[in-house]
Amino acid sequence: MRTGRPLIAAAALAAFTAAAAYTFGPGAGAAKPSRGEADEAMTTTEAVAAAASCPIDPRFPKRQLRGVWIATVNNIDWPSRKGLAPDRQQAEYVKLLDAAAKRRFNAVFVQVRPASDTFYRSSLEPWSKFLTGTAGRDPGWDPMPFLISEAHKRGLEFHAWFNPYRAAYDTNLGELPASHPARVHPDWVVKHEGRLYYNPGLPAVRDHVTEVIKDVVKRYDVDGVHFDDYFYPYPGGGKKFADGAAFARYGGEMKLADWRRANVNKLVAQVDKAVHATRKRVKFGISPFGIWRNTSNDPAGSATSGMSAYDSIYADARHWIREGTVDYVMPQLYWPRGFRVADYNVLAPWWAKQVRGTGVHLYIGQALYRVGAKDTPAWTKPGELPGHLTLNRKYPEIRGDVYFSAKQLLSNPLRVMDRIVAGQYSRPAMLPLMKGLEGNAPDRPGNVRVQGANLLWKSSQGARHYAVYRVVSGRADSCAVADARNLVAIVRDNGETRQSFALPAGARGTYLVSALDGLHNESPATKAALP
Repeated sequence: MRTGRPLIAAAALAAFTAAAAYTFGPGAGAAKPSRGEADEAMTTTEAVAAAASCPIDPRFPKRQLRGVWIATVNNIDWPSRKGLAPDRQQAEYVKLLDAAAKRRFNAVFVQVRPASDTFYRSSLEPWSKFLTGTAGRDPGWDPMPFLISEAHKRGLEFHAWFNPYRAAYDTNLGELPASHPARVHPDWVVKHEGRLYYNPGLPAVRDHVTEVIKDVVKRYDVDGVHFDDYFYPYPGGGKKFADGAAFARYGGEMKLADWRRANVNKLVAQVDKAVHATRKRVKFGISPFGIWRNTSNDPAGSATSGMSAYDSIYADARHWIREGTVDYVMPQLYWPRGFRVADYNVLAPWWAKQVRGTGVHLYIGQALYRVGAKDTPAWTKPGELPGHLTLNRKYPEIRGDVYFSAKQLLSNPLRVMDRIVAGQYSRPAMLPLMKGLEGNAPDRPGNVRVQGANLLWKSSQGARHYAVYRVVSGRADSCAVADARNLVAIVRDNGETRQSFALPAGARGTYLVSALDGLHNESPATKAALP
């Protein structure tokens, strides 16, 4: 994710340089209904068979990723400034999560390693100065369990966001903590235009980055690992990246550009393997720069004329998709519709085509931070960003959107989030299901009933959430459950033997409840018995 001044500079450079099968999820339990529930439950076989033929309105997706980036580098989103007391840090973070949950989001992408420094306790890298004010200073608490648990409490999937190659924001090694990997291994780093970068061409660097990520996946209950778009440095002042010695040692007969892309591809594949070997259910994905290549560079590219990630920062997202070394890609399409050099109308379908038939999920990185910007007329219109989501409906490969960045959820420029909630997020949504990850649907909920102003049911083993449906008209069958317009809530399991949901005053209809695991594999639904 481009952040701060580099983000704006890169955007300027780019601008001016030349359903139904997933309704219930795999492995849903097919246990027979208990006595008294036979008429209230649908078996898995019945539900899946029926759902496959259900008419689905694309305007109301039942499964859709709705996420937001929470940037910590330079204190862009959180914490608001360095060295805040832990209670202030916690309060600010919760405020961001509440803003996301209020708008029916279901995922957060939190930057936990902005520059070879950490927002969690680590023996491999020092504490971040963006957290404590001084690099390496212990904050007196480990934020990571809090960050994860508070997200989960609100039904938000937690993706740990890492920058793989940024080592430090200045080139003075002596100012880094003594234990910093760049000081311990000065041969790993390249000084480039005022910053320190780990050299992607060194196997030891790739091993270190992989070990950092593996350590987090092993020790913390993260749902995903996320890379932003920073690989080799973005073009800046024209200085060459000084990796000649590594190229001479490891490049063989390859051209420099091909070798650099191969280095990035090796890291991506290595991290993908390590993540899934450590915890198979954890997702791994990348948010690449929005233009892979232009048709002027490659017939397979997009009809655009901006910066090419393939040629400028050696990031070959098309390769990761084809090789299956990512679970998802989230291209940063930070340009409006009709923008000549990088038209959203062109790029969204181009990316949809790249993932078609691959099993790799596609989410779109949306420029919430640009809404209201007066330098581009389209962004002064409150309907521009909602229009992106409307366009996305035409492409079933586009499974959701993630917004940069979290502080704009609070400022709500041009009240654009109100428009998106009203027009796009009027109902909650489950997470899209990814094939190949661990997870099975829990047993369906039992003893579902209305009691007074509450819907009650027996807890399902393995459930992390429950989906509550209300059918106002028509049959309360599997097609009713497949229709997202009937989904009224996704309720977090309370850890008790019984669960409850407060019914809206005056709400009528038939209620059904299904159980979800952490990946949102869904059980068959059980209909509430009449009171």
